Amino acid sequence: MSSKIFSATTFGLDSQLIEVEADLIGEAAKFIIVGLPDLAIQEARERVRSAIKNSGLAFPRTKITVNLAPADFKKIGPGFDLPIALAVLIAKKSLILSPLDQQAVFVGELALNGDLRPINGVLSIALLVKEQKIKRLYLPKANASEANLIKGLEIYSLENLAQLLEHLKGKLLIKPLLGTDLQITATKNPAITFQKIKGQLQAKRALEICAAGNHNLLMNGPPGSGKTLLARSLAELLPPLTFEEALEVTKIYSVSGLLAQKQPLIMTRPFRSPHHTTSSIALVGGGSFPKPGEITLAHRGVLFLDELPEFPRTVLENLRQPVEDGVVTIARAAQTLQFPARFTLVAAANPCPCGYLTDAEKECKCTASQIFKYQKRISGPLLDRFDLQIEVPRLKFIDIGLTTTTSQIQYLLHNIHQARNLQLKRFKDNNLSNFYTNNEINSGNIEQLCPLDISGQQLLKQAMSKFHLSMRGYHKIIKVARTIADLATSKNIKTEHLAEALQFRIN
Repeated sequence: MSSKIFSATTFGLDSQLIEVEADLIGEAAKFIIVGLPDLAIQEARERVRSAIKNSGLAFPRTKITVNLAPADFKKIGPGFDLPIALAVLIAKKSLILSPLDQQAVFVGELALNGDLRPINGVLSIALLVKEQKIKRLYLPKANASEANLIKGLEIYSLENLAQLLEHLKGKLLIKPLLGTDLQITATKNPAITFQKIKGQLQAKRALEICAAGNHNLLMNGPPGSGKTLLARSLAELLPPLTFEEALEVTKIYSVSGLLAQKQPLIMTRPFRSPHHTTSSIALVGGGSFPKPGEITLAHRGVLFLDELPEFPRTVLENLRQPVEDGVVTIARAAQTLQFPARFTLVAAANPCPCGYLTDAEKECKCTASQIFKYQKRISGPLLDRFDLQIEVPRLKFIDIGLTTTTSQIQYLLHNIHQARNLQLKRFKDNNLSNFYTNNEINSGNIEQLCPLDISGQQLLKQAMSKFHLSMRGYHKIIKVARTIADLATSKNIKTEHLAEALQFRIN
């Protein structure tokens, strides 16, 4: 007798519905799994065998063939343990499913004693189940709160295989959790890190503009000037995640196996700071079974690259397309995947190997050749993608007392929040609901959303001629000026807004 139940697996950030079929043939005691399973699924044979025996049932002493369909789709991970065990028991006639459970989805890893262990990507699977209009989802108890974020599902939280069998036989029913959309309650951001910054007024202003418009920032300066502290404080200035954004981020971390069980919904914006020895795949994502990289883990948050020239140039060049498009495309023979990558890129760099080339107080001891080679590690096209490029000078003793008060921080956060709301309203009024911040405005919409008066056009004409700006640089100056105008609650971009944007672009 053959049997069939439903399960699911993840590929990239999305999920695929999988049919798990089992058949008992002949007398040879063999257990075969087909349908392009990976090594973890092949090893499920031993876990399933022990889990069934330790749950008080006899394991079939015949040839067992399990097929995972569609057969040409690669399956990965231990989440098929539970559906394989159930399919075997149904084929053995030890279990009969109700019509509703025949259409349910089962996922979970089995321990040898029959306990269920959590798996990755449950939020993605729950979204798929809802999309397929399937009502029931059976999964490990540790994953239940994550799946419960999705409204309209009956979620059955399981501790072990024996408990599930009792439920399916109608002896000891499990009360389902009814998935419901949670809402994020915005909390006041104390900006603790930002309060620690001494002086550096220009850098603080740059952070305000970055937070308001999601602009990319490059900081140059000698060691110890506070570049890292400034970068870490940016995440505190960003507005709280909306519920939709929180689901996006949570889905990424769930698939990556980085979601804490006690925090099923990520409510704070990510801050990722990979080491300069990070590989290209670790940064942009990929691998045999493509997984998100650091730029996707920083989605809707901040990606900070400290000591930018120390990163291999080949690694940095991979950033150029995702920074522009907001997505990273991973091409494989079987399928092409896209991972979201809408992040604020912040980088810190020393001007030379010793770090003191621009320091007015400490002499640089690097040769001209060393300085040239060091600075050439960052390509011109990558530099052109930084909207704001500032110098962070050595902090003087007189500036140590220049701290930011709580009232000043609250005013700053209010301005950023207000500027973001102005942008959202502008995009909505122009039927551009796919835009969230000024940095996302493309060249085709820039004239519509960021019109300039005659004096502004003349100023940019002079700047392009004098500083040899690229067309990308020209557009970035306009978008930064639009954000500065939003911070000033100005409907139009004025000359002073363009002048300040130029100041942050030209050093």
